[in-house]
Amino acid sequence: MGKLSYGYRKLTAKDSDKPACAACDITHGGLHLDETAQWKAAKAEVVKSGAVKDVKQFHRDELDGETKGVVQSQGLQFPMVLAKDEGSGLRSVMSSEELAAFKGDPQAFMQKLTQKLEGGASGV
Repeated sequence: MGKLSYGYRKLTAKDSDKPACAACDITHGGLHLDETAQWKAAKAEVVKSGAVKDVKQFHRDELDGETKGVVQSQGLQFPMVLAKDEGSGLRSVMSSEELAAFKGDPQAFMQKLTQKLEGGASGV
């Protein structure tokens, strides 16, 4: 049902600055079911560079207890990017508005993510 709802929002959205899901645009190129080759390459490149140890995406219904707690306690809106720092837990790195600014460009997203993470996050 989630994919149908997303598809409807994507097809009926009037404002390109507020996409149905900015994260989906970056990772799946919109309505595709599989990750794009550009997203896979960008993930591999940022991990290979050592900027992060791992990159994982989760839908809101796939979050573990720790992540749900951070999202709820900080009043974060989906989609967002969280980073897991060694010893200090999860922190917000990018908001849905920031993700929308990339207009689906995985390389631009990873460049900005790398800049923001310089200084200690181990995974996103």
